[in-house]
Amino acid sequence: MNKRLDEFEIGNKGTIVNVLGEGRIRRRLFDMGITPGATVVLRKKAPLGDPIEITLRGYELTLRKSEASFVVCEVE
Repeated sequence: MNKRLDEFEIGNKGTIVNVLGEGRIRRRLFDMGITPGATVVLRKKAPLGDPIEITLRGYELTLRKSEASFVVCEVE
């Protein structure tokens, strides 16, 4: 089942299958290591849901929900 990263619940784990968007935002996500095939785990959410913290490639990364909405994952 595919879900966007901004729809994950705390503790959900998935594999990135696609990075949507174009131009600067797509490039920025790729530069942060958000590429197809990478495994992500949602670690924390701020009280109002934005930003979120994920574990990716052995490090913690904080993303805005608007950025996370471009990342499509296959949930495990």
